[in-house]
Amino acid sequence: MGKKVKKEAEPPPKDVFDPLTIESKKAATVVLMLNSPEEEILAKACEAIYRFALKGEENKATLLELGAVEPLTKLLTHEDKIVRRNATMIFGILASNNDVKKLLRELDVMNSVIAQLAPEEEVVIHEFASLCLANMSAEYTSKVQILEHGGLEPLVRLLASPDPDVKKNSVECIYNLTQDFQCRAALQELNAIPPILDLLKSEYPVIQLLALKTLGIITNDKEARTTLRDNQGVDHLIKILETKELNDLHIEALSVIANCLEDMDTLVLIQQTGGLKKLLSFAENSTIPDIQKNAAKAITKAAYDPENRKLFHEQEVEKCLVALLGSENDGTKIAASQAISAMCENTGSKEFFNNQGIPQLIVLLKSDSEEVREAASLALANLTTCHPANAKAVAEADGVDPLVNILSSRRDGAVANAATVLANVAMQEPLRAGLQSHGVTSALLGPLRSANTVVQSKAALTVAATACDVEARTELRNSGGLEPLVELLRSKNDEVRRHASWAVMVCANDELTAVELCKLGALDILEEVNLSASRKNKFSEAAYNKLLNNNLSLKYSLTGYLSSSNIISDGFYDYGRINPGTKLLPLKDLCLQEPSDQRAVLLVNSKSSDVSPPPSTEDKSSDVGYGRSISSSSSFRRASKEKTKKGRGKKEEERVKEEEEVSTLPKLMGEGSPEKEWYPPFDPDFRVYVYEVTKSIFPITNIKEQIEVLARYVAEKMGGKMSKEKLHNFSWELHISELKFQLKSNVVPIGQIKKGIFYHRALLFKALADKIGIGCSLVRGEYGRAWNEVQLMNESRKGLIGALPPPEVYIVDLMFHPGGLMKLRSREADLYRYL
Repeated sequence: MGKKVKKEAEPPPKDVFDPLTIESKKAATVVLMLNSPEEEILAKACEAIYRFALKGEENKATLLELGAVEPLTKLLTHEDKIVRRNATMIFGILASNNDVKKLLRELDVMNSVIAQLAPEEEVVIHEFASLCLANMSAEYTSKVQILEHGGLEPLVRLLASPDPDVKKNSVECIYNLTQDFQCRAALQELNAIPPILDLLKSEYPVIQLLALKTLGIITNDKEARTTLRDNQGVDHLIKILETKELNDLHIEALSVIANCLEDMDTLVLIQQTGGLKKLLSFAENSTIPDIQKNAAKAITKAAYDPENRKLFHEQEVEKCLVALLGSENDGTKIAASQAISAMCENTGSKEFFNNQGIPQLIVLLKSDSEEVREAASLALANLTTCHPANAKAVAEADGVDPLVNILSSRRDGAVANAATVLANVAMQEPLRAGLQSHGVTSALLGPLRSANTVVQSKAALTVAATACDVEARTELRNSGGLEPLVELLRSKNDEVRRHASWAVMVCANDELTAVELCKLGALDILEEVNLSASRKNKFSEAAYNKLLNNNLSLKYSLTGYLSSSNIISDGFYDYGRINPGTKLLPLKDLCLQEPSDQRAVLLVNSKSSDVSPPPSTEDKSSDVGYGRSISSSSSFRRASKEKTKKGRGKKEEERVKEEEEVSTLPKLMGEGSPEKEWYPPFDPDFRVYVYEVTKSIFPITNIKEQIEVLARYVAEKMGGKMSKEKLHNFSWELHISELKFQLKSNVVPIGQIKKGIFYHRALLFKALADKIGIGCSLVRGEYGRAWNEVQLMNESRKGLIGALPPPEVYIVDLMFHPGGLMKLRSREADLYRYL
C-alpha cells in the first residue's frame, strides 16, 4: 500500500468576497454604515450609535450633524427584528434632544414609532418606543401627531405591561398628552382611569407620582371624577394620605382629592366614609407647609359649590382654616385666607368667623408679604359684605388702620379689597363716624386715580359709603378728591361709572360740594351719559337730578319742572327752555349783556347787597354755582352789621320803603367798580311781596284758603284778572320791553313786572309759596305757558277711619279766575280747557 496523501482544500469561489472585520473609532464612518444592505452591519452600527448617544447631549447633537437621523428612521420599519429593535432604542435616547425632535416631526415618523407598540413586539422595543413618545409628547405639535396616529390606545394598553420602564414611559407620555382637552375626552372613552389607578400600587415612587399627576389633570372633568369614584379611587387616595412613608406623594394626592371634592357625590362619599374628617385633621396637623397649602386649596375649589359649603360647614372646616391662618408659611396663610373667602358664601361660616378668624386676618393685614395682605383683605371683604356684625368686628379689632395703609399698596387686588371692607364698615353710621379720624378720605385719593377699573370702582363705592357725613364731604372737597371722582364718570366701565355716579349723588347732598362738582363738569358729563341708552344707569340719573336740585335755574331750563321739594331761593332765574347739551350762562354774564329781542330772563332775589335780609331757613344761595363769588348769609350779615343797626328799631314797612328809596339803577343792575364783589340785582318789590304774604297769608291755617288768597294776590300784582277774549289786548310784551330798556339788561326782576301772563305769574306764585311753606310745583308748558300744581286732600274723606287716599292734584288759576282750583285728571285735556 502506498503512503496516504493529504487531500487539498477547494479554493473559494471567485465571485464571493472574503469576510472582513472592521473596527471604526469614527462616528461618521458608522453613520455611513447605516446605508448598508446587510442586516448584521446595520445591527452592529445601530448598537454602536446607541452606546455613543447614551454618553451625553453633545453626542446626540453630533449624530444629528452627521445626518444619522434620516437613515435611522428608515430602519424603524426594517424587516430584521434586531435592526428594528436597535433603531428604536436609538430614537428613545435621541428624542430627548430638541433639534432631533424637530427633525422627527418634519420627517413624519410618528406612525412608525407607534407601530413599535404593537402587542407582538418584544418588551425592549415597547420600552424605547414609549420612551421616544414620552420625549416627543412634551411639545404641542407632537401631541397632535400622536393622537392623530392613534398612539393613545396602545399607550393605555401598555400601562398594564409587566415591565416598570414601559409603565413609566407610557404614563409619562399620557400625562403630557392630558394637557390637551381632546386627549382627556379620548382617555375617558378608552376607560384609562382603572389602569392608571392600578399604578398607585406600584413599588416605584416615580410611577406613582406620574399616575397621581395624570389623575390630577384628568379629574378636572366631571365624568372622570365619576369614574374615579366608581373604581374606589378615593379610597386609594385616602390610604396614600394615611401612609407616612408615602409623604412624597401627599401633595399630588391632595391635588386629585381637591378635584374630587368639587363633585358633590364624591364629597358625600368621602364624608360618609370618614375621609373628610381625616383630610381636615391631616391638613391641620401636618408639619409640611405644601401639604397644608394644598389641603386649603382643595377646600377652596370645593367650596365654590353651595352644597359643598354646607357639608364643609357641618364638618366644622372653619376650625381647620383658622388654625392654618397661624402657619409660619406664607403660602399656607394665603391658601387658608382664600378658602375662608370661598366659605364666606355660607351664612353659618360667616358667623363662625366673627369671633374666630377676623382677628387673625387683621394680623395678616400687617404682614411683610403683599400677597398675604391681599389674600387676607379679600377674606375680610367677603366676610363683611352684607354682614354688619362682621364689619363691626373688623372695626372693634382695630382693623381700620391697617386697611387704610393697604390703600397705598402696589397690588391693585389688595387696594380693591381694602376699599371694599372700609365701604362695608362705613355702611353703619356709628362706625362711619370713626373712620374720618383714620384718614380714610385722603387715603382714597390714590385709588380714585388708579388706572385699574376694579380699584376705581371700589374706591368710588367707598366714597359713596363714607361721604354721608358733612365732615367727610368737606375733607373730600378740600383735599382735591372731587376732581378724580368726576373723571370716573367718563369711564367706559359700567361698574366704575355706576359707583362714581353713586358717590357724586351722595356728595351732592352738600350744597357747597354740589357747586364744586358742577364747576368740575359733573353735570355736563352726567347729562351726556344719560343721553346714551347703553351708558346711563339709575345712579347716573339720580346724581344728575341731585345736582340739578342744587341748580334749580338750570333744572327748570332743562326739564321745565320744579317739584314742591325744589325750593326757589334768592338768585334763582328763569332763562327759558334750553336743549340738553346747551350751556346756561351764569347770571352775572346775563346781567352784563345788552338788552336784545330775546325772551326776558326772570330773576327772583329779595336779598339786598347793602341791607341784610331777615334770617330765614329758606334763604340759600343756589346761584353760587353760576359763576359768581358770594359770601354765605352769615358772613354777609356780619359784613352789613353796621348798616343794619339803624333799621332795627323801625317798622318793616318803613325799612322796605327806605330800601326802595336808596336803591338806584346802577345798584339794581349790579354795576359798580370791578374791585367790588358782584351781587345779583336786588328786587325791592319782590321783597315787599314776601313781607306782605308772610304777614297776611302765613297765619291762615287752612291750606286751601292760603292757596286761594295767594293766587289772588299774585294776579293782582301782575295785572289782575283776565278774560280769554281780551287776552290778546293785554300789552304785557310792551311792558317787558320797556323794563328791559329801562334796566339796560335782559334780566328783569320778577317784582318789577306789573303786567304778567302765565309764566310770569306761575313763577311769582311758586317763589312766594316757597317763602311761606306752601307746597307747589312749577310746570313749563308750550308757547309761553306755565302753571302751578298743588296737592290737596279731598275734604269729604277727612275724618274717615282707615287709610286715607292719596291727595288730589289741582291746577291753580292765576289768570281767568284767580284763586280757582281745577282738579287735574288728564293733564293734556285739562290744560287745554284751562289755557
